[in-house]
Amino acid sequence: MRVALVHYHLQGGGVTKIVCLQQKALGQRGIATVALSGKPPVVRDAGNVRVVPGLQYEADRPSVSPAELAAQMRAEARSALGGDPDLWHVHNHSLGKNLVLPSALGCLIEQGERFLFQIHDFAEDGRPGNYRAMLAAMAAGCRRTLFRLLYPRGGQLHYAVLNRRDFHFLQEAGLDADHLHFLRNPVDMEPVGHGTPTALPGQAPLWLYPTRGIRRKNLGEFLLWSALAPQGTRFGTTSGPENPAANLHYRRWRQLAGELRLPVQFEMVGPGGPSFVELLNRADVAVTTSVAEGFGMAFLEPWSLGVPVFGRNLSEIMPSADNERICLPWNYDRLDVPVEWLGRARIEQAAREGMQRCLAAYGRCPGKDDVHRALVAWIRDGGIDFGRLDEVLQETVLRRLVATRAQSALIEPVGASISIGIRDVVTANQSLLRSRYTLACYGEAMEAIYLQVADSTTGAIDNLDGEVLLDRFLAPERLSLLRVD
Repeated sequence: MRVALVHYHLQGGGVTKIVCLQQKALGQRGIATVALSGKPPVVRDAGNVRVVPGLQYEADRPSVSPAELAAQMRAEARSALGGDPDLWHVHNHSLGKNLVLPSALGCLIEQGERFLFQIHDFAEDGRPGNYRAMLAAMAAGCRRTLFRLLYPRGGQLHYAVLNRRDFHFLQEAGLDADHLHFLRNPVDMEPVGHGTPTALPGQAPLWLYPTRGIRRKNLGEFLLWSALAPQGTRFGTTSGPENPAANLHYRRWRQLAGELRLPVQFEMVGPGGPSFVELLNRADVAVTTSVAEGFGMAFLEPWSLGVPVFGRNLSEIMPSADNERICLPWNYDRLDVPVEWLGRARIEQAAREGMQRCLAAYGRCPGKDDVHRALVAWIRDGGIDFGRLDEVLQETVLRRLVATRAQSALIEPVGASISIGIRDVVTANQSLLRSRYTLACYGEAMEAIYLQVADSTTGAIDNLDGEVLLDRFLAPERLSLLRVD
């Protein structure tokens, strides 16, 4: 079997890592692959790569028509594989990073090519700028045209997703189960020692957030836990944001941490320092306070090194089957602070304004009950979930906690029981990861999906209902102000 993997770049990041692991896993099973990328790779072990400049992000790509890009992709794939691909495995084609790619894929679909579209992220999920750009440039403002380009449906077209939420949303948009696949990511950390934490002797405990400091990672909540932790506990993050647009909020959190004298060190991975894996292996606890993820490697990777995970649970992205479920005894579904600390009127105004901005960014208006529906999800028993608040409201809460330490009793202390039964939990989770999340299991799962795609019959092409996807992702109950521009 010959497979062409397609992504905008191999410059680093989560999708790049998955593309590289896919080539490695498929190679172990004797499947010939090539990765088509807009730029030469900068990552190690990128595998067999061919550069197609027209695949680059919109700001960098050369001018190229859809037909020209399709022809270039086919030529490079054929040259690398010794023949036409049996199928094309395309990553994040509908995200709006390249406004020619969906139409180029449409050209290949018209020629009868078979596809697996793997969606890691949706433009409908907190990326309104991407969505508007696609609607204007690709569809002349017509949503129906956009849906036809982004979500084609046909016998030889299959989709793969990372979590149960996306699986259900695509089903509800009209994709039948035979053409929809759940493909969880593997956990493949570079080896450090023997998978046992290596905290340095004599140092205070380190609670590490292995993340880039972008908005949805919810750094305000991480700082809150640092304010409540026992004296002497260290907190740290691994990296800062790469996107300049994220720097404003990030710099403010750094400034506030210094002003409040919180025990937090930012960007601990850097030149001359430990690598990401080395630092994670030294941590006593891995923390995640993110309010949104596509897959959630932060819930899995630390356990593989023997490091327990503490933080905000994202139940809709975690596997639900008992034989796949990681044990997360020290995670919470919400973190409530008293509504009275902010005032009900202030919270309602923030919800109303946030709802309006969120929906307007996608060309929609709030319904008469939308704000009420959001507040029902936000507030419970007099408490407001901290993760629903924006940076300004979170800072208000954080300043109050630091100024009046006695009020911290209203919030459960960080890691109060994390040492209880820790070894048994670590052992159980490591065993699960080694049996269900290995590269060998990943390759086997991909090959099974590929065989289904290859056996599919071609037929008439229509499309999924993109309005349903917007309805699901923009549901008021899902509103978090950290995801509103």
